[in-house]
Amino acid sequence: MNWLLVVAGAMVGAPLRHLTDRAVRSRHDSGFPWGTLAVNVVGCLVLGLLTGAALAGAAGSRLGLLLGTGLCGALTTYSTFSYETLRLTGSGARLQAAVNVVASVAAGLGAAFAGVTLADALWA
Repeated sequence: MNWLLVVAGAMVGAPLRHLTDRAVRSRHDSGFPWGTLAVNVVGCLVLGLLTGAALAGAAGSRLGLLLGTGLCGALTTYSTFSYETLRLTGSGARLQAAVNVVASVAAGLGAAFAGVTLADALWA
């Protein structure tokens, strides 16, 4: 039965990723992968909130499967991040590739910590 929670979350996360990426790309006409950065940072924030809620006893394993594994698993994308970074490097945009790596890691970790902190403030 747990796998249905993962599937339900993924059914929302995958289209949300696609639509977010398209919306961001339509506003930023550049070679930088803003859409992938955006979904990955949002996913990190959601996972941080979920982790903080779970630590506070406000979220159980079923919510973790639905939102963590399902929604965020389909929303975020390490493979696309890697591909886009390699594409930037291959096209000679090495500085943009480096900025993508640093920004993705720093913003992702920052969003996760912010999510845990926010959850702590809400449920502590």
